Amino acid sequence: MKEKYPQSSTVFASNTSPFQSRHSVKLNFRNFFLGLAYILLFTFLVLSIFLWVSHPQKNKAPSILLDRASLEHLTEYIVHSDLSFPSQKNCTYYTCFDVYKCSHIHSGRIGVYVYPLVEYVDKDKVPLTKKITLEFHNMLKAVTNSVYFTPDPDEACLFIPTIDLLNQNRIHPKDVGKALASLPYWNEGRNHLIFNILPGSMPEYHPFLEVDIGYAMATSGGFSSLTYRSGFDVSIPVFSPLAADLKGQNTGDRRWLVISSQPNIHEDFREIISEMASEHPRFLVLNGCTSNPLDIKIRCRDKEMYRFPEILLNGTFCLMVRGVRLGQPTLMESLAAGCIPVIVSDSYVLPYVEVIDWKRAVLQLYQGDLSKVMDVLSCVSSDRISEMRRMGNWIYTRYFSSIERITLTTLRIVNDRVFPHAGRSYSDWNDAPPDRRPLTSNTFALPIGPPRSQGFTAVVLTYDRLESLFHVLERISTAPSLAKIVIVWNNQLKDPPSILSWPRLPKPLQIVRTKRNQLSNRFYPFPEIETEAILAMDDDIIMLTTDELEFGFEVWRQFPDRIVGFPSRTHVWDGRSHGWKYESEWTNNVSMVLTGAAFYHRVYNYYYSSAMPGDIKNWVDDHMNCEDIAMNFLVANLTGKAPIKVAPRKKFKCPECVNADLFSVDLSDMAAHMTERSECINRFARIYGRLPLRSVEFRADPVLFKDNLPDAFKKFKDIGSL
Repeated sequence: MKEKYPQSSTVFASNTSPFQSRHSVKLNFRNFFLGLAYILLFTFLVLSIFLWVSHPQKNKAPSILLDRASLEHLTEYIVHSDLSFPSQKNCTYYTCFDVYKCSHIHSGRIGVYVYPLVEYVDKDKVPLTKKITLEFHNMLKAVTNSVYFTPDPDEACLFIPTIDLLNQNRIHPKDVGKALASLPYWNEGRNHLIFNILPGSMPEYHPFLEVDIGYAMATSGGFSSLTYRSGFDVSIPVFSPLAADLKGQNTGDRRWLVISSQPNIHEDFREIISEMASEHPRFLVLNGCTSNPLDIKIRCRDKEMYRFPEILLNGTFCLMVRGVRLGQPTLMESLAAGCIPVIVSDSYVLPYVEVIDWKRAVLQLYQGDLSKVMDVLSCVSSDRISEMRRMGNWIYTRYFSSIERITLTTLRIVNDRVFPHAGRSYSDWNDAPPDRRPLTSNTFALPIGPPRSQGFTAVVLTYDRLESLFHVLERISTAPSLAKIVIVWNNQLKDPPSILSWPRLPKPLQIVRTKRNQLSNRFYPFPEIETEAILAMDDDIIMLTTDELEFGFEVWRQFPDRIVGFPSRTHVWDGRSHGWKYESEWTNNVSMVLTGAAFYHRVYNYYYSSAMPGDIKNWVDDHMNCEDIAMNFLVANLTGKAPIKVAPRKKFKCPECVNADLFSVDLSDMAAHMTERSECINRFARIYGRLPLRSVEFRADPVLFKDNLPDAFKKFKDIGSL
């Protein structure tokens, strides 16, 4: 063994030990594997760069959308399938839109993917669609330039095909249905938006796009209420390039009361319009000119020629009557000219009807009432004409003035459906900014600071109805959010009862004695009120439940700058008296919430007591009426916002009621009472110089309160009925 050991050591060196030999072998193997790893890594990097360069990125935006010249040289796409997916007529947002495709988006904005522009052809290379129009190209450009656009279909939750369907007369519906079905992300149309303006074709002119779009949403400028899928489709205006030619508006007197400039009106309607025009000299009826029928920029009345649409600048009202299609460019042209649209089309769905309050900008009549249009228009006040004209111009400028604005408004509506928490409110959609809103005296903001006490203070105005008062106190004292009760004792001839006579209540109670019997005492900023929220109560409101009070307070916390309450009223224009009329009928319109049972911010007590315009406060105290109307005027003038009615209860009953406005009782002076209330509205409007009241169709109800579910699922169970 000793003779063999030196022989094995001579492989390396005569003076090398066994440990050094093994260490050298390990180093050689390590260097070999490190070199191999470097070679593999270098090869991988070279291949990755080569593949990245040779294959364009998937999410690279197609530049053809921004290059108008390249539209003449589109890549052909062969449609091999003959299948299409029929349109689903009963679609809703909840049944046909896959909101989970938007679940990965946390920015509050939908991702919109626009398909690349290609030319769809059949197996024989015959085009299935026509070249896109300038309007549709501008739509696509508006989308790709918007904050919603994404070039990556995996990040999108809304898809827009690049097939021009704006005018159904330019397409073959069956071929287009096949082309849509061939789209790579079509998925039977789910989460797709189809842009259309003019639906239907000769001879029927159906009020819907006659293309198989599956579960896709559609826009249209001529939806009928029978075919419009509310909350799913989007009604848009019929675009008129002529409207853009109008620069400014006529702020002076207008020569014509009514202008009918719409060509191709149905013969039955034309006869009625011609007859009215012959009886009213301020009714101008225009038709196409026989001398030059193809010139859309002129209109004629007999031999008189007028430039169009400039002639609309001289009209107060513009008539829009149902034609072969429900939607007409007349609406857009009228709004641009400041000519108030009068729409006579029973089933027409106005543009963006789900967000725009059209009652503030247009007048609508039934087709059967066309012959009465002059009687109706003669009753419209000059103040309302000015307000409707201002509102119409603002709607046009903000939503209609270009194809780009129409496109972005449509996407905003869809975005608000997907992300309602980030959506616009009624005021955001319908109210002009403060610097352009004449109904608001200044920019108003509630004071910022912690209140001395949480919850709300119930301020109860009383005179001598003790039994009813005690019932009210027992009822409201059970509300968990009640902090204190303040009794405004308005009877100077009689002392309040002794403390032993009052009911035992779980909440503190304070009595404030007034020096004069005045209704305005209920709105005095008493130092006893330590909360921001005030619940104004009459001493005979004994029917409200604890749940109703708690829910009303919860609504007020979300809208602390508004009056939030239960009995609601509205105002209407009376054409006979040419004045405003106080209305207590059960309608959906609300412009006032009576302070016999309402929440409001305590800061309004300071405004009412020290900053009420004119002699309104003194007039209220002298006539012992209309203090609630005065408070509604004050809040509406400061904020420019409507009050909020809470819960469905509309009828109020109690055994000892004497307030003819709040309660359903048989009083002989009911008519005189209502007349005086109407006089209040007109008097206050004259003092303010305008009518600040805002009308709204809105009511706040608790979630699930009407659903047939166990009470354990409902936060507010005891909500009164009508």
